[in-house]
Amino acid sequence: MTIPFVDLRKMHDEVRAEIEDAWRDLIDRSAFVGGSVIGEFERDFAAYCSVPHAVGVGSGTDALRIALQAVGVRAGDLVVTVPHTFIATVEAITQAGAGPVFVDIEPVYYTMDVRSLERYLERDCRLDDGILIDRRRSRPVTALVPVDLYGQPADWGALLTLADRFGLKVVEDACQAHGARYGGHPCGAFGDAAAFSFYPGKNLGAMGEAGAITTGSATVADRCRVLRDHGQRKPYLHVTGEGGNARLDALQAVVLSAKLKRLDAWNDARRRVAALYNARLQSEELVLPAERSGARHVYHVYVVQLSDRDDVRHQLDARGIATGLHYPVPLHLQAAYAELGHRQGDFPVSEAVAARVLSLPLFPHMTEEQVNRVVQSLEAAAEAIPSPA
Repeated sequence: MTIPFVDLRKMHDEVRAEIEDAWRDLIDRSAFVGGSVIGEFERDFAAYCSVPHAVGVGSGTDALRIALQAVGVRAGDLVVTVPHTFIATVEAITQAGAGPVFVDIEPVYYTMDVRSLERYLERDCRLDDGILIDRRRSRPVTALVPVDLYGQPADWGALLTLADRFGLKVVEDACQAHGARYGGHPCGAFGDAAAFSFYPGKNLGAMGEAGAITTGSATVADRCRVLRDHGQRKPYLHVTGEGGNARLDALQAVVLSAKLKRLDAWNDARRRVAALYNARLQSEELVLPAERSGARHVYHVYVVQLSDRDDVRHQLDARGIATGLHYPVPLHLQAAYAELGHRQGDFPVSEAVAARVLSLPLFPHMTEEQVNRVVQSLEAAAEAIPSPA
């Protein structure tokens, strides 16, 4: 038995007829950009996230960049985030004209470490006429981008308290957290705005690239709509030169609307698979994912830590078990950000986690038999690795 890392076919079988009917209607009307299907999805997704506004865009990267611009991040600003995340988190910061500042992650939940953030804000920054300034860089620090990583919500209570104390805007990177909750509130409802990716493999995935921004602010939502559409509110009347082409396709909107109705059920199924893994993976060599107290993890990926990760992954591949690496090299050590001047050891938790994490197969229609096969293969793979002399 071979086990894929993710199996989207059965998910799409559930929604195929509904999507095909909606696509036929769009083809008949030749209505592919804008239109009522965009607005319908935006209203439904906003309600799902318990916020007044959602703005559909072309990708999760678009969502992060536009959200940062819309909340007021400007060229030359600094934005605080984490090095253990997908590169789009930091790409969006630089695309908005700002610079990234890294703080480390927690060792248990893998999200932004509140104590590291507080140390940076208190020790490395100063207030100058009410503006927070990074002492070393002599640049204003204006925003935070915490990441709800792997489907786990960040520590939002503590993070929002710090942001309020230091006058920082907050953009939630919820690109992996569709349906996750913290303190009873859904991800997408924290901070000044939140960004979602609907890449096909996400818990809520399109059939191509797509994303959305959620916010409680009508002003922020209006600015997002302007920025996604060439800086215009009406055709050929452009109010800003900072806009671009980042609109959500109508074809993807109907896919997302069909899947949104099933998202909670699919997330429940993911949690059941994760529970099976938790019960069956007993090796002391493995560090299993932990769910933050008061939070609801939706397991976009199921990530374990283990020694000899690369050797074990090779053994699993030979046994027909597909796995993933999320993420093997922290961003502060990537060539893309060498100009920041970071070195090995600057963010030790991110570095240690990156060297050990392995993502196991997990998808809503995964069977107990498949879970057992992964567990047996993982145990056999670990045993096959020679112990150090």
